[in-house]
Amino acid sequence: MKTELLTIAIATALGVLAVPRPQFLHAQEVKLIVVDVHAVAEGYRTTKLVGRNVVNEKDEKIGTIDDFVIGHADPRVLFTILQVGGFLGMGGHLVAVPYESLKLDIPNNKVTLAGASKDQLRKMPEFRYPES
Repeated sequence: MKTELLTIAIATALGVLAVPRPQFLHAQEVKLIVVDVHAVAEGYRTTKLVGRNVVNEKDEKIGTIDDFVIGHADPRVLFTILQVGGFLGMGGHLVAVPYESLKLDIPNNKVTLAGASKDQLRKMPEFRYPES
């Protein structure tokens, strides 16, 4: 018995003992890409955009940014969830619009969705968060 344990210990230390290793069906090599951190720092933080008012080109408030959702089918697609109406985050109608349809003017604290009105947004299909 002692001899078998010693043989197993030596074989394990030398790496010659056949130990099953986990198999990954779709293992892919991950490539790290160095980015310009200064350019990234000049970008817009979503945490600073949530809660901002959204106006149309007539400078009429049409909603508030509620959240951002990354596309499931294509994670390069980003949607902005707007709350239309309601009071203090309650009772509003949520709609999803493509993020790219917004114009951000952060120095002037302005987010614009050109060509939209509250009435048009209220007629859009209501967005509902999935229950988790």
